[in-house]
Amino acid sequence: MKKRVAYQGVRGAYSHLACYNKYPKYEAIACKSFDETMLLVENTKADVAMIPMENSTAGRVEEIYRLIPKMKLYIIDEYYQPVNHCLLALPGTKIEDLKSVSSHPQALAQCKTHIEKYDLEARAKFDTAGSAEELIEMQDKTHSAIASSLAAEIYDLEILEEGFQDIKNNTTRFLVLSKEYIVPRFEEHQNYITSILFEVRNIPAALYKVLGGFATNGVNIIKIESYSGSGTLTLSQFHIDIDGHPDEANVKLALEELAYFANSVKMLGTYIPHYLRKTLQA
Repeated sequence: MKKRVAYQGVRGAYSHLACYNKYPKYEAIACKSFDETMLLVENTKADVAMIPMENSTAGRVEEIYRLIPKMKLYIIDEYYQPVNHCLLALPGTKIEDLKSVSSHPQALAQCKTHIEKYDLEARAKFDTAGSAEELIEMQDKTHSAIASSLAAEIYDLEILEEGFQDIKNNTTRFLVLSKEYIVPRFEEHQNYITSILFEVRNIPAALYKVLGGFATNGVNIIKIESYSGSGTLTLSQFHIDIDGHPDEANVKLALEELAYFANSVKMLGTYIPHYLRKTLQA
């Protein structure tokens, strides 16, 4: 049976493109919401979910960070998808024929200079690929859409201009989620990222002591996010990404200190960093 990867959005969306590039042999399943995407994996109707976490231009995807403390899935990989916006139109259309363009508000903002260059009226829509699909229904050669090259291929549209975004190297980081907790075998010269969710004890300086445990053991914390946990405003949950593998001696010691000062600890996953991570951090 063919494996399946679930994503939020419509066919041709950048999440679909990420699935297509990361898992070319999988069947990609479009979902209406992130909840639905995760539920497909939880119910074993899909093998993995491809979920966007943050974009180098637009920042983090707030909804995903709200879902992480509640999710029953695990992180098994990360994938960086470069965002190459294309100006799409009906076949036979010329740029000078255009009067308007539609796309997701973030895409419109990322292409503002080019939109103004061609004096186009910008129309905000729910998503990029949906704007491309709408062009087929409209059959209006004065209207265009900003979307991916995959959307152009799927909806048989013409790419009038590639790289339509104002800022190059625009990239979205995706997490690959699985129902199974799959940890890669530790190899000494390989880099790893471990994601952890924990709730600190209600004692003075608990978070300081937790973070100090990572510092004294030489474990680098890449990022930290906070949430209100346990249905109260007095206890907090934290999501951290660290450099390292749970089988490394210094990481083990840091996790022991974490367990002492935390009410609960959930290992979200350990995975190998995507090769573009280092490039974007440079």
